[in-house]
Amino acid sequence: MKFILQYPEVGGLERDLLDCGEIGEVAAWAEAAGFDGLSLTEHPAPGANWLTHGGHQSLDPFVALAFAAAATERLRLLTYLAVVPYRNPLLLAKSAASLDRLSNGRFTLGVGTGYHKTEFFALGVDFDTRNELFDEALDVLPLAWSGDPFSYQGRHFDARGVVQRPRPAQQPIPIWIGGNSARSRRRVAERAQGWMPMGGTPELAATTRTPHIASVDALAAMVAEVRELAGERGPSLDFVVQYHDEALARDPASDVQRHRDAIARYAEVGITWVVVGAACPTPAEHRAFIDAFGETYLSP
Repeated sequence: MKFILQYPEVGGLERDLLDCGEIGEVAAWAEAAGFDGLSLTEHPAPGANWLTHGGHQSLDPFVALAFAAAATERLRLLTYLAVVPYRNPLLLAKSAASLDRLSNGRFTLGVGTGYHKTEFFALGVDFDTRNELFDEALDVLPLAWSGDPFSYQGRHFDARGVVQRPRPAQQPIPIWIGGNSARSRRRVAERAQGWMPMGGTPELAATTRTPHIASVDALAAMVAEVRELAGERGPSLDFVVQYHDEALARDPASDVQRHRDAIARYAEVGITWVVVGAACPTPAEHRAFIDAFGETYLSP
């Protein structure tokens, strides 16, 4: 089992996201504490009403993770998650390859189709075509990362004899796909290196437009299904969950056995990475959370 620190998702307009700590500092604290990765989400143009009623701020995750890469040596860098339809796939490929090369092969591209209609409208992307655009990107990314000339007729572009250099350090960059639908799970089995099922309440699942996973037993069945669908690739796939627990987010040193048992249960059903985060802290509180989590759960 490996652990990723999710940079806190500050909501509303009263605070600033970086009130929780500068990215480079937070990344260095996480690495020193024993975390295996750092993740950031993205919302480039969220609706103001959404942001003030439960939504959250974000940085550009590729820029922010580049700062994290420069401040660390081994920490895995994850977009959790990048919304694929927002970008031309060649621009997505270039951002991912650049970050992977500059971090010496430490980048994982976590991706999803997106759910926030206001953002789609603001960016000029047809919400109803998001699945087609997502699958198109899955075609293009490995072609671009190969470093060889290629052609591809896309929905909104016509690439003829193009090439991207330099190549990323990894071939390929791992892709982890988010979402609970049968379509998402098939994509993972056929075309990706990991699955990021979305947890939380039924209300959250409705907001993010994905089926709700009601129990760990239900999750276990889905993990087994994906492994079976992937065939020979099944044993090598990663499965990544976010451990949502308000008590842990406030104080990792409280109710430790309950948290250990919950995490152990995830390991039993095949989860390989767990994402945790603090509850919108000040920098000092954030570091205290990181250090306490490391001492309690990550120390040998």
